[in-house]
Amino acid sequence: MIKAIVFDFDGVILDSERIMYLVMQKMFQRYQVNLPLSIWSQAIGTQHGFDSLGYLEEHANVKIDRDAFKEERDALFNQLVDEEEVLPGVKSVLNQAKSLGLKIGLATSSKGEWPRKHLSRLGLSDYFQSIKSWDDVQKVKPDPALYIKSLESLEVQPKEAIAIEDSFNGSLAAKRAGMYCIVVPNAVTKQMPFGHVDGSFKSLQDVSLEKIIRYFSPELRTKA
Repeated sequence: MIKAIVFDFDGVILDSERIMYLVMQKMFQRYQVNLPLSIWSQAIGTQHGFDSLGYLEEHANVKIDRDAFKEERDALFNQLVDEEEVLPGVKSVLNQAKSLGLKIGLATSSKGEWPRKHLSRLGLSDYFQSIKSWDDVQKVKPDPALYIKSLESLEVQPKEAIAIEDSFNGSLAAKRAGMYCIVVPNAVTKQMPFGHVDGSFKSLQDVSLEKIIRYFSPELRTKA
């Protein structure tokens, strides 16, 4: 029986991954270097998955002041992200989970201050009984540690929980933890391979959590 739902943050709750890619593209263009999505996607859903500045230095044949680059990148990124609202359907699924009595967690490869800041800004903090982040583990996604920590915190077994992800690295982490996983790919993750997940949706809008739970609960299907 499904007892919990665990959200990823970037790309699922907030459209931050698309914005970061746009910012990086803009900054790469100054050096007349293209940043293909197929290359950038290595960085999505994890930390240290892709040395973007090393890639830029190699293709522009220049030495980059990394601290200055990151400072400017983060300033541009934060300015844009601070104007973003929660992605469509997120509040609906959160309210459905609450009404169904599910425990709600969050597992993100970002540092903890990042999701907490935006969950507060978006008025979503009170929904979450557990938040596990980069600060809580030695290895982030695609390693399963974040999801294992979430399951322990919520006091549920892997097959009693559903992860909601948008990236290959994130969904792989959830499956490695033994959980069910549904994905909601976005503009920068839709080209990723998701053959290993349990379901895929274009958006969380109009998603019936009750139907998903029934699908993942054989005992309920038998009684139907």
